[in-house]
Amino acid sequence: MLQNLPAGVGRALNTVRGDANSLVSADPAFAAVPEIIQLTSPAFAQGGPIPTAHTEDGAKLSPPLCWIGVPPEAEGLVLLIEDQDSPTPRPLVHAILAGLAPHDGELAEGALPSPDHEGEDHGLGRNSFMQRAYLPPDPPRGHGPHRYAFQIFALDRTPEFSHVPGRTALVDALRGHVIARGLLIGTYERT
Repeated sequence: MLQNLPAGVGRALNTVRGDANSLVSADPAFAAVPEIIQLTSPAFAQGGPIPTAHTEDGAKLSPPLCWIGVPPEAEGLVLLIEDQDSPTPRPLVHAILAGLAPHDGELAEGALPSPDHEGEDHGLGRNSFMQRAYLPPDPPRGHGPHRYAFQIFALDRTPEFSHVPGRTALVDALRGHVIARGLLIGTYERT
C-alpha cells in the first residue's frame, strides 16, 4: 500500500516518524520486566536489513524467527511486529501472534499467512490493515530506513480475548502479566 506513494511524498514525510518509545515493549508498564528472551532470525542480524524476500517488494514471506530463554513458569507467549518509523500516530502493526506455545521455539520462513502465501494461523490477531496476516514491510519510498520491532512477551497466564485482538486489546491483555520479554530489530528502506 505505502509502496505506491511517490518518493517525493516519502521525502516530505521524512521528519514524521514514530520512535522507540511508542513501541509496546517500551510501555512504562513493562519497564521493570526483564529482557531475557533472545529473539533472533537466521535471515537478518540485530539491527540489520530485512531481506527483500520478506517484504512487499519480494516474496512477502514472514521471516524465520527463533527464541530462547522463555521462563519455565510462562503460561502464554505473544509475538508482536511493529514498524516504529511509520508516519502514523502509533507504530504500524505488521502481525500479532497470541497463540504461541509458552516455551523456547521458532517459526519457519513463511509460517504466517501473507499476500500470495497461505501460511498458518498461530493465533493471529489483526494487523493495522485489520487483517489476520503478516503485513510485509512496505515503507514509503524516500522516507528513509524503517525499523521493524519483533517483540516477544512471556506471560504468567494464557491470554484470552472475546474477539480477534488488535493492538489495543493485546496491550490490555499484557498489562500486569508479562514476566519476560525480548526484542529483535530489522530494517528496510525504499529509495
